[in-house]
Amino acid sequence: MALADIYQPGNTSPLDDWMGIVVSLADGKHTIEELIGYLKKHYPMPPENLEKTLHSVLERLVDGEIVRLTDEKVELPYYLASPIEELDIEKAKKLMNEDGYQVH
Repeated sequence: MALADIYQPGNTSPLDDWMGIVVSLADGKHTIEELIGYLKKHYPMPPENLEKTLHSVLERLVDGEIVRLTDEKVELPYYLASPIEELDIEKAKKLMNEDGYQVH
């Protein structure tokens, strides 16, 4: 799994396997507790101090504006709900612009 830049789809940033799981489950439907439970059950060698590590990772992802944490389940916008390979790039850019998404 990798993070992709919609303005340069060929420009990706690969993620470690377990970080990819964290990002893929940041889908607006899973809680942090569910994420921890999933990693404990399905990842062969979760990092030591999993919960502390996960909270640290989530903090960095939030600070980097890669994920947002909410108190309630949310439906992700079109441009975040599917892998970049499945998106209509022009539609995604238009919707991002309408939503006020800022390019850093």
